Amino acid sequence: MRQEGFPDPTRAAGLSRLAAFAPRMGRDYAATRNHDFGPGDRSNISLLSAHVRHRLVLERELVATALAHHAPSACDRFVQEVFWRSYWKGWLEQRPSVWAAYRARVGDWQGRLRGEGGLRRAYEDAVSGRTGIACFDAWAGELVETGYLHNHTRMWFASIWIFTLRLPWELGADFTYRHFLDGDPASNTLSWRWVAGLHTRGKHYLARAANIRTYTQGRFDPAGALDERAPPLAEDTPHPSPTPLPPADPPPSGRVALLLTEEDLNPETLPLAPARVVAVAGVLATEERSPFPIGRPVRDFAEAALLDGLARAADAFAVPAGRLASFDAAVPWAKGAAVDAVVTAYAPVGPVAARLDRLATALRGEGIGLLRLRRDWDEAIWPHATRGYFQVKDRIPEVLAALGLGQGRAARPSRRAAV
Repeated sequence: MRQEGFPDPTRAAGLSRLAAFAPRMGRDYAATRNHDFGPGDRSNISLLSAHVRHRLVLERELVATALAHHAPSACDRFVQEVFWRSYWKGWLEQRPSVWAAYRARVGDWQGRLRGEGGLRRAYEDAVSGRTGIACFDAWAGELVETGYLHNHTRMWFASIWIFTLRLPWELGADFTYRHFLDGDPASNTLSWRWVAGLHTRGKHYLARAANIRTYTQGRFDPAGALDERAPPLAEDTPHPSPTPLPPADPPPSGRVALLLTEEDLNPETLPLAPARVVAVAGVLATEERSPFPIGRPVRDFAEAALLDGLARAADAFAVPAGRLASFDAAVPWAKGAAVDAVVTAYAPVGPVAARLDRLATALRGEGIGLLRLRRDWDEAIWPHATRGYFQVKDRIPEVLAALGLGQGRAARPSRRAAV
């Protein structure tokens, strides 16, 4: 199965797709973005989510392109879709315990799958596309084979998993996280919670047969197969209060080694001056997304994207760039380069951030610092993500002006979740 128009995992391919899609970022996008025409026709959406997730293409580049081709009022919907992912990241960055609790629950459910035959069979039927619900089974196969699902379909998929199949939401979030090319700890986890009714307490998303029939142009019609009356899930504990974001590290100076990770593969645009980059390396934490096997498309995309980032970094800084086998290998690499510090792009809550925390301790033992550089896009948006999306949405004109992207009127967002 092939996703029509999906760009290769390189910055050049992402920018080419961005330029090609630019004319459709306005009213065409707003009118058709909820339609899933199937994997053979993705002309109505950008297909750049995986590139943005790895920052092969930057969020500000998407927004700047949209505003360069359309009036702000015409591209509101597209701009808001970009802001949704940043909202999720900022919200989770200020509540890391939600991520920790999700990870612990995945581990608990993994143990229960081994010991509970009924749960294991239901789970295996779902992830293998054997539920008997034609649309869900097709989407499960499409996800595993291609690493992608249309955004609207992601909402339907999560809702059917939770409310019709009655499977644990954490196992569903884990399944998509380890198979989505654009799998992101914040966006994936919190969107599943949104669908379940846990993010906005008491407000959930129910997949309805009529909606699926309409927005798939009749390709699927699960009439009578879905629970369209299920109540939202509930949690006993309230959301943790947001904690202040850690201060950004200072700009680097002196001799530094640049470490690339899958969180940000745009090294040539990092604020590295006045430091002198004398060594470049890259490392992945893709396999740490889940205790379950990671999808091959995910591994292949991340590996190719990292190699692309390393090649561009080698050109930009005129130094050799190599692939490290593990984060542990970064310590002898940094020592061998005789640097004052290792510099890397800031990684929000997730496996890479956890690895960087451990690396910082190991480097400190060798007298080497680790500087994590946060981009101005994140600095401008994350502090506002303390409650619901509307708190961020209302500041879109202010944020765009602060980032030098002009002011636009932000329309009321739709009820959506980038699962």
